Amino acid sequence: MDLRIDCRNIAMAPRWKSSVEQLMDKLQKGFTDITHARVTLEKNLHHKKGLVANVQVVLSVRGATMTANKTDKTFEQAIKAAFLAVGRELKAHRGKQKSTEVRLPPAPMTGVIDSLDRTKGHGFILIEGGDRVYFHRNALHGLDFDELEDGTRVSFNVEQGEKGPQATTVNRLPQLPRGAARTPE
Repeated sequence: MDLRIDCRNIAMAPRWKSSVEQLMDKLQKGFTDITHARVTLEKNLHHKKGLVANVQVVLSVRGATMTANKTDKTFEQAIKAAFLAVGRELKAHRGKQKSTEVRLPPAPMTGVIDSLDRTKGHGFILIEGGDRVYFHRNALHGLDFDELEDGTRVSFNVEQGEKGPQATTVNRLPQLPRGAARTPE
C-alpha cells in the first residue's frame, strides 16, 4: 500500500507522522484492499475560531475512493477524527458491497396454450404435470392474442398473482423443421 503524508503551511512534527502511520496500520488490518492513502495536514492561517488544524484523508480501494476532511483545534484531534470518519466510510462501503446481490432471471418454463377466453383477453397454459398457469393478453411478446390457438407451444416466466401463479412473459417457442427430433424437456 502506498502512503503519502503532506503538510501545508506547517512543518511536519514527528508525533503527527507517527500517529498517521499507526492509525493507517490499524485501518489496514481491518481493510486489506486499501491500495493508496494520502493524508494532508494543513494549518488554516485565516480561521478566526481557533480551529486551525485541518486533516484530509483520501483512501483508494478497489472500485471506490473514500475521503474524510476534519478540522479541529489540534492536529492530534483532527488526525483522529479524520481516521474515524474514513473508517466509518470504509465500513459503509463494505456493507454496500456485501448487500449487493446479483439477481438472475428465472429460467423460462414451457407449455402449450390450453384454453383461451377471447372476450376477456386471457387464457391458460398447460404445463408438464397437468397444472395450468393463467396469462393475460398483455403478457404476450411477439404473439397476437387474436391469432393464438390452443396447442401453441410457448415459453413463459411465472410470478405469484392474486389468485395463484401467473405468466408474466409469454413467447412462442421456435418451430422445429418437420422430421427434426425433439429433445426431451
